[in-house]
Amino acid sequence: MIDIYFLQHYWWALVSLIGALLVFMLFVQGGQSLIFFTAKNETERSMLVYLLGHKWGLTFTTLVTFGGAIFASFPLYYATSFGGAYWLWILILILFVVQAVSYEFRTKAGNLLGQKCYDGFLLLNGLLGCVLLGVAVGTFFTGGAFTVDKSALAYSNAPVISQWANGWHGLDALTHPFNLLLGVDVYLAAATLGLLFTIQYINDDAYKVRALKQLKMVGTFFIFGFVALLVYLFCLTGYHADYSNGLVTPEPHKYLHNMLVLVWPSVVLVSGVAAVLGGLGSAFLGKGRHSFLFTSLGVVLAVFSLLICAAFNHTAYFVSTVDPKYSLTLANSSSSMFTLKVMAYVSALIPFVLAYIARVWYVLTKKPITLDDVE
Repeated sequence: MIDIYFLQHYWWALVSLIGALLVFMLFVQGGQSLIFFTAKNETERSMLVYLLGHKWGLTFTTLVTFGGAIFASFPLYYATSFGGAYWLWILILILFVVQAVSYEFRTKAGNLLGQKCYDGFLLLNGLLGCVLLGVAVGTFFTGGAFTVDKSALAYSNAPVISQWANGWHGLDALTHPFNLLLGVDVYLAAATLGLLFTIQYINDDAYKVRALKQLKMVGTFFIFGFVALLVYLFCLTGYHADYSNGLVTPEPHKYLHNMLVLVWPSVVLVSGVAAVLGGLGSAFLGKGRHSFLFTSLGVVLAVFSLLICAAFNHTAYFVSTVDPKYSLTLANSSSSMFTLKVMAYVSALIPFVLAYIARVWYVLTKKPITLDDVE
């Protein structure tokens, strides 16, 4: 029998999967960050932008879908984080708007700012966009300075449930070392996938040699950064939520315990790490025909397993640093049984959407990009 407990976990698993796919799709941002460092002339930059220009809309759509899924399934988190930590989310939104404008006007005749300026915007989106998204996701584990008062719904003059307890409104997340480490690692993952993608689909020998050399450095940093992230995460003190009485109490090594107790996220994590190592290893040896595919799959699996452990096994996934009693859990932040159930039926359409995206992907990348295509 389907109950609300099952639906809450089903929707968190779905949100986690979308979040993992978003991190994978950030290879577009990672590719953009190569625009000055790997692409050394205007021809290479044009091929890079032409190739990534086919995909940037999918990244933005995945970001919007991620936010929409959270809004529909866990509206209290949406109201608390997006409504309270708004400076962090506004910065992310501005960076993605700048990206869209850059692709539209970069080569338009008579544009006000000039092509180099728009290339700089793409670089900015590629670097800071990834880091800030990683910082935002890091708050699933580190929390934020907020309070929650559901009785405020009865106040006709100010029915505001969540309040941010300081004037930073999300920028304080940038001061937490774990959030910053996650942000940097998200960028390294994006840059690694961006290099793999462009190596596979840009048919230019000079560019490939240069990109492969950089891949060995960036990919190595990504691997060591991810190991450091896991060590840090498994040493963090999480918060256990008792659904029967609403008590939220600290638990040392909570996320490590979640991996060991649930078991299957550990299997997913190990599988993801193995896929990443296999994909990068084959690319380092210069024989990686499917390196991008395997590395991407590994990133999705690894991120999915970590997001699962952020909320499963009675874990408070958005802890209040003001007072743990305000912390958000799957039980106290989800939509109603009716809403979750109706949306679960609608989610059956997701495989058809994924099939459409896969078809579009195949059509737009069935052959490598050459200078003739750009011209």
